[in-house]
Amino acid sequence: MKVLLSWLREFAPFEGDPAALGDEMSDLGMAVESMERIGEGLDGIVAARVLDLRSHPKADRIQLVDVDAGDGEALQICCGAFNMAVGDVVPLATLGTTMPDGLEIARRKLRGEWSNGMLCSGRELRLGDDHEGILVLPEGTAPGTPVTDALGLQADVLWDLEINPNRPDAMSVAGVARDLAARVGVPFALPAPRVDEVGADAAGRCSVELVDPDLCGRFLARVLDGVAVGSSPAWMQQRLTLLGMRPVNSVVDVSNYVMLELGQPNHTYDLDRVPGGRLRVRWARPGERITTLDDVERELAEGDGVIADGEDRPIGIAGVMGGASTEIGPDTTAVLLEMAWWDPMTIARSSRRLGLRSEASMRFERGADPEAVERAALRFAELLGADGATLAPGSVDVRGALPSRAPVRVRTSRVNLLLGTELAVDDVRGAIEPIGFACEPVADDLDVVVPSWRYDTATETDVIEEVARHVGYAALPTRRPTSPVTGSLSERQRLRRRLRSLLAGLGLSEAMPSPLLAPEDLARVGAPTPPVLLTNPMAAEESALRTSLRPGLLGALAHNAAHQITGVRLFELGTVFLPPLPGAGPLPAEPEHLAVVLGGEDAHAAAGVLDVLVEALAVPGVDLVTDEVPGLHPTRCARIEVAGQGVGWVGELDPDVLAAAGVGERAGWLEVDLDRLLAQPHGERSYRRVSRFPASDVDLAFAVDEGTSAVAVERTVATAAGDLLESVALFDVYRGAGVGDGRRSLAYRLRFRADDRTLTDAEVAEARAAVIDAVTSTHPAELRG
Repeated sequence: MKVLLSWLREFAPFEGDPAALGDEMSDLGMAVESMERIGEGLDGIVAARVLDLRSHPKADRIQLVDVDAGDGEALQICCGAFNMAVGDVVPLATLGTTMPDGLEIARRKLRGEWSNGMLCSGRELRLGDDHEGILVLPEGTAPGTPVTDALGLQADVLWDLEINPNRPDAMSVAGVARDLAARVGVPFALPAPRVDEVGADAAGRCSVELVDPDLCGRFLARVLDGVAVGSSPAWMQQRLTLLGMRPVNSVVDVSNYVMLELGQPNHTYDLDRVPGGRLRVRWARPGERITTLDDVERELAEGDGVIADGEDRPIGIAGVMGGASTEIGPDTTAVLLEMAWWDPMTIARSSRRLGLRSEASMRFERGADPEAVERAALRFAELLGADGATLAPGSVDVRGALPSRAPVRVRTSRVNLLLGTELAVDDVRGAIEPIGFACEPVADDLDVVVPSWRYDTATETDVIEEVARHVGYAALPTRRPTSPVTGSLSERQRLRRRLRSLLAGLGLSEAMPSPLLAPEDLARVGAPTPPVLLTNPMAAEESALRTSLRPGLLGALAHNAAHQITGVRLFELGTVFLPPLPGAGPLPAEPEHLAVVLGGEDAHAAAGVLDVLVEALAVPGVDLVTDEVPGLHPTRCARIEVAGQGVGWVGELDPDVLAAAGVGERAGWLEVDLDRLLAQPHGERSYRRVSRFPASDVDLAFAVDEGTSAVAVERTVATAAGDLLESVALFDVYRGAGVGDGRRSLAYRLRFRADDRTLTDAEVAEARAAVIDAVTSTHPAELRG
């Protein structure tokens, strides 16, 4: 919700530093997200008439515009907008001007053509968010007129407020002013509209039948004659634009202005297009259709509210959007004005189902003020009357089911208990009476009548929240919790955080896919089946709980691939759902798994991530056992074992699985059952002294059968190398020419070092020979040259 200081001042005499006023609004729960000063920094920007438009000879997206800045001379400007026509008057930032964003305007050459200034959009002038085209000034503006005079701009302040759903009163300028005036202690007043009523009585020209009173609590209809649809005044357009609304025409702009000012949405009908002036308010019938103002035909459902004409044809969706059949047009002369209060939940459901969330529906679903409709109708007539429209005497006012507004008993003792204060009954009363809560003392308590514009406030606790807001949260006493138990993270929680930090440090991003899947999604990626099925799924296509993290991460990889993003590296730490363990009852087992997918990388990269995890957790005796796992590459995956117990899998995803998902790159895969892994001994580290003597590196490559485990070879190397071996690492896997079918080359780097001396060549050669002999005799392997 955006508000202007000048508009707030129409309801209360606010003075002082705007930043301080913003702090007060934030403290009242209307958090200020931004504050802008309007109408300042526009010196040097003048009105200029467009004389000629022509294409730039060397740029398709730039046109050359000749303008008259008031001296009668043609001035060439290079401009990237194309919404102007010859004769339009537009803002011109002249040479030497400093724009509100700090840009200094100078003579510049664009693709060989000189630009002697800049034509400005509303956004560049900080007069709104529209930057799609150049701002067109009102007709009749003389060239050379300062833009501040052309638009009637004065120095102002614009706040953008965050309004929570429980504050329907703050969805209007008047509501914000009421709250702020109570806080800073200045008088608040709603000016009474001044309207003369002329012509035939409205009751004889229109009628309203409230068929379903539970849909509509109140429906007020009034008639305006002598309407001339045109442009609204520049000052009104300016305010609407600054508050984020696009000016349309005089009738629509007045409608939006009243909604923003008083918080009461409204709708206008061309009275001549409503048969007999009759309106019927009812629930929609299944299958009914209506073409709305956006020219889209929509099918209504049983839970939608509609306004129908005298022939019972829908001409509007209650509280959401009107119909095109009764739309205000250039030839409209008589307007039927609707001011209503709709059931909030009905509007919320219809708006979401139809995908039509508007400023009006947002206010109706929070709860509008049913008592504001008369004032809002008169204000509408007052504003439109400036263009000659007249208000017909009388109105049609029908009532339905409105919320009960019984007094709420507020106990002073309860206020002090919840807020930790020592307020007297008069203090409580003084906090909420200025914002419209009528209070009647009952001994040391109060009977509070909640105002009609606070639909959200219904209980004693709700009223106490209002007391807290206006006493000031900063004024409430603070107390340190006295619990003897000091909160801390469990060992498992610390471990999760450590793993997340570690994987992020490896350049992986955390993903959080949904645990709900279709059973076929699990089978498609080779995940364990049958899954645990839901008896009441929210969606039929998501009726199974995942048995592996593979479907979700593969789906994320496929989503990125569909957007031409490759090489994505993801991890997930989450629960999987497996059939109940024997004797554990009917509930599924829920072990916690850690999974990693590496787009564009291989099994070796996935094993590298495993090495880092094993090192971080200090897990001894980790083995990789060649295995075939559904969904993983048949020859590039292994089972991870610790002390002979399987704890996960590492390798690559099956190319067929990747192709079926639309992923055109290989992908490394790692999945670990953390519950099983952490059930094994871990965390104990052994340390050795760091040698100050140089190391000797030896690279050895062995050709082995595909079925020979690289880990098994590595262990043989480590055993045969003896105490001089400091480290061994697999750094290359090769298949192809020179190795043979069904075989691969494993290349290892051995590092030898002694703690007390520099190794001789003979010692290194002896260790090397021992390693070669052990590997070739233990495995079907041969040394490659």
